[in-house]
Amino acid sequence: MTERADRAERPGAAARRTAAQPERDPEAVSRFVERFAAQLVEAGVPRMPARVFAALLASDAGTLTSAELGERLRVSPAAVSGAVRYLAQVHMVSREREPGSRRERYRVHGDQWYEALTSREAVIKRWEHALREGVDSLGATTPAGRRLAETLAFFEFVDTEIVAMMVRWRARREELFGSP
Repeated sequence: MTERADRAERPGAAARRTAAQPERDPEAVSRFVERFAAQLVEAGVPRMPARVFAALLASDAGTLTSAELGERLRVSPAAVSGAVRYLAQVHMVSREREPGSRRERYRVHGDQWYEALTSREAVIKRWEHALREGVDSLGATTPAGRRLAETLAFFEFVDTEIVAMMVRWRARREELFGSP
């Protein structure tokens, strides 16, 4: 990320810097983006969406255009477009139109992890439904049926724990950062 790109993102950002906001080393920011993206890739996120997400996360405004993302990551607009499509589907970014323009900005929200995990609840519910059908069709007393029943019990447990954990997270988030 370059200082020029940061200024383009937030007009007057350099003029508003204080002692509490020191100049950033663009190379260090770039290294962070690539390292964090690599961690996301290891967790199963495709490479380009991981890089786009990390770049958005590292931007002060949490929002960038396709051109800004392409410049920062040194990739084509098509690569950014595909990555954003994936990230929007998994609720990790949202698209916004610039007022009076056809350009879109892509935004990462402070609660992106909450949203991403919450969207996984729907996936887990679908898996639970499919697993119940599998247990019924295979028979609960067969080895395969028992294996599916155990998997179903695991996902039911995870689903219950996610709901409880999200309630605790909302309270903790408000304690740490105030109301969203």
